[in-house]
Amino acid sequence: MADSAVAALNSLLREASIDDHAEALELATAAVRSNKIQGPDLASAQHTRVVALLKLDRYDDALRVIAEGGDAVEEDCSFEKAYALYKTGHLEGAEAVLQKTGVDTGKSQRGLKHVAGQVAYRSEKFDRAAAIYRDLRDDAEDSNYGEENDLRINLTAADAQLQWQGKEWAVPEEEKQPAREDLEAFETAYNAACICISRGDYTKASVLLKRSRDLCEATEDLDEDEKKTELVPILVQQAYVFTKLGKLDEALSLQNAINLSDVSETSTKVVAQTNQLLPKATENPFIAERLARALPKITGNDRLFEFQGAALQRNRNIIDLQAQKFEGKENTASRLLSKNQVPDLSVSKVELGVVGAAAATKLADGKPSVRALLPILEKRPNDVGLLLTIIQLYIQIDTLPPAILLLEKFFTRLEEASTPEHADARFAPGLVALAVSLYRSQNRQRDVRNELAKAAAHWRNKTESSGAGASIAREAGIELLRSTHPSDLVTAGEAFEQILSAQPGDRTATAGLVASYATTDFSKVEPHLESLPPVEKLTQGVDVNSLIEAGVAMLTPPGSQQSKKRKFDEDGAAPEKEKQQPAKKPRKRKLPKNYDPTKKPDPERWLPLRDRSTYRPKGKKGKKRAQEATQGGVVKEEETLELAGGAGSVKVEKAGGGGGGANKKKKKGKK
Repeated sequence: MADSAVAALNSLLREASIDDHAEALELATAAVRSNKIQGPDLASAQHTRVVALLKLDRYDDALRVIAEGGDAVEEDCSFEKAYALYKTGHLEGAEAVLQKTGVDTGKSQRGLKHVAGQVAYRSEKFDRAAAIYRDLRDDAEDSNYGEENDLRINLTAADAQLQWQGKEWAVPEEEKQPAREDLEAFETAYNAACICISRGDYTKASVLLKRSRDLCEATEDLDEDEKKTELVPILVQQAYVFTKLGKLDEALSLQNAINLSDVSETSTKVVAQTNQLLPKATENPFIAERLARALPKITGNDRLFEFQGAALQRNRNIIDLQAQKFEGKENTASRLLSKNQVPDLSVSKVELGVVGAAAATKLADGKPSVRALLPILEKRPNDVGLLLTIIQLYIQIDTLPPAILLLEKFFTRLEEASTPEHADARFAPGLVALAVSLYRSQNRQRDVRNELAKAAAHWRNKTESSGAGASIAREAGIELLRSTHPSDLVTAGEAFEQILSAQPGDRTATAGLVASYATTDFSKVEPHLESLPPVEKLTQGVDVNSLIEAGVAMLTPPGSQQSKKRKFDEDGAAPEKEKQQPAKKPRKRKLPKNYDPTKKPDPERWLPLRDRSTYRPKGKKGKKRAQEATQGGVVKEEETLELAGGAGSVKVEKAGGGGGGANKKKKKGKK
């Protein structure tokens, strides 16, 4: 029995191709269990058994067989074990197996490099995945038929993911734009469209997605069921692009054309159903909230990427806020963010802080919202999302000084902590960019240079030579070049040297380094002079004499008033424009509605009503006041007499006539 099983297995393995993997598994299992084969025959049978299980998508059984076979089988089936771990979602275990094979040293098989690229891609280490695919593309001597197309598909997918991660610097310029070869297959056209979507170029993405859809529908390499499966992600992306372009009718038509029963991947189904919630959320947020809770759960290896999960969670938070779930969202943010000892700058935590702030203010804004959020920030000082929300509210009400002061207090507290984690948070590129933007809005150029110089010095001490350090170093170098202080120029030169160490062909960094050390250290400038274009080429086509004759253009400062004096030519004549200007027409005087030119105007019309001769007061009191008026009459003198016993006082008119004769009268004696 054993001999016949081994003979049958050997006969099967000698065939050019094996289509019945179940038969191969049965024969290999029978040969292993016979216990009569040893050495190479046993190893071949065990290897065949593992491969057959992988072909039948029985990855857990393949791992169990490898574990039962011992160290010899595990060493012989390193590729199969790494692939099985990758398919079951055990990415860390797959990386450990690949490291033992020497995939990092370049001594491994070509197939192992492909698995390493897939594991890195699924682990969201897209820069490593892209590097592996570029190495495989450049080493084309050992490539198989059709492998070049697969490498192009995988490389464009990694480039798209890198740009979604915000690592545009890691994608070479020649790979950012679609090539002619990318339009020949629907997979590469789809990936090229994803690259355009990641940088916000939705118009070009729409064209590429249409090309991908047409190629997929016209291909003869797939049957109808496979075409339906491949068309689902293309239609989902098309609907998303139409939504971003404002073509809601086309987007809704595509969403209705997607048959979710044809979608086998749970992640794709969740994305499609989430995009369908947009019109429902605008019509009735409560229905959208119920549908969002009914989305299927994603388990296993078929999971969303980090940026997709963050977008999905963001949509759920917005729907919950629209459904007025304020208390629940505020409690969730407080519970999760109060535990942070160091500011967490991950997208999920920052967005959670923003959602918590929106829930605390019940989607309000203005000064009342700022007053309500400031006490919460004192309780959660490491909540970056809450901090950014308050700063944004300050900007909306046009009060930038308090926003700058709040950000500076946050920076000061991080600097006083003096730990590496706090320092990295302090000089995070996003926060540095925010500080620079606020300083520039207040024309505080010195603070801008100081902030960028400190950030560049921090990241220069890190081992990372690209990414955050490169972006900070570039901006710091460009800004410090505007300074005339020698120390600022030296700092700018060091920043550009850091960029050139990571990206030797960067022309901006080369020019910046030359400009920084041109007057202080020519030895550092000389090696880079040949890589820069000569001055003659830059000034080619410039007429220097005409520029000198034209003079320097003087711009009128804002708010300044130009002189109203007339300008004359050399011969004393007025300019041609002023000569041709027509004379201004005199303004027509406006007259009252009841104006009668035959009547003579009242000469007392400019006097107050009481001062006119025609004024007649009404009532006794009015006539008395008119008699007592001082205009044109005699002023009466009054005096105040105090009554005896403190009973008060009374005003009486002074006695006397003309002159002072009354004072000379003798007093009457007593009779």
